[in-house]
Amino acid sequence: MIDWAADIIDAVGLVGVAVLVALENVFPPIPSELILLLTGFNVSEGRFDFVSGVIAATIGSVVGAYFLYALGRLVHEDRLETLLAGVGKYLGLKKTDVHKGFRWFERHGRAVVLFGRLIPVVRSVVSIPAGAEKMPLSRFTLLTAAGSLAWNTVWVAIGWGLGDQWERAGKWGDYLQYGVVAVVIGGLAVIVVRARRNNRHARASRG
Repeated sequence: MIDWAADIIDAVGLVGVAVLVALENVFPPIPSELILLLTGFNVSEGRFDFVSGVIAATIGSVVGAYFLYALGRLVHEDRLETLLAGVGKYLGLKKTDVHKGFRWFERHGRAVVLFGRLIPVVRSVVSIPAGAEKMPLSRFTLLTAAGSLAWNTVWVAIGWGLGDQWERAGKWGDYLQYGVVAVVIGGLAVIVVRARRNNRHARASRG
């Protein structure tokens, strides 16, 4: 798989990055980590810069998420069951995964749209209940973009740092993925804490 992904990026550059990441959102079996590591390698080779690579990947994430959001919004839940039984296997979407997505969305709402972007498969299926529950598109876009931006930034940075050794990261697999999730969540937690602290200081100064 990675050979033709490399060929696509070589041929069309940042557009290829966006298209591959969008496809990964719709077809979860495609490993986004390898695509992002490959993007980082291309940054190290000077084919495009780091910020452009991350932005292209994030645009791809949002576009791919829109497809599944629209699926959830336009297809009634009963028909969705039938659809998943038929074409779901070709998309790599299992009914059990989608059911879990609905349960997570019911429990955590907006948070799962944001943090679900950090977890394989979850980042795809959570878009379906968000559409089915008619989450406002602007809010869905913002949360999807924020979570995807954090995830993409870390993985592209790792690929950039490893350079032509980027494929080695694939061997670390789940361990590296858990580390990335921990780093991203930790960073987001720091941002939230600082924002709340600044808000408290602002209210205190006004008082």
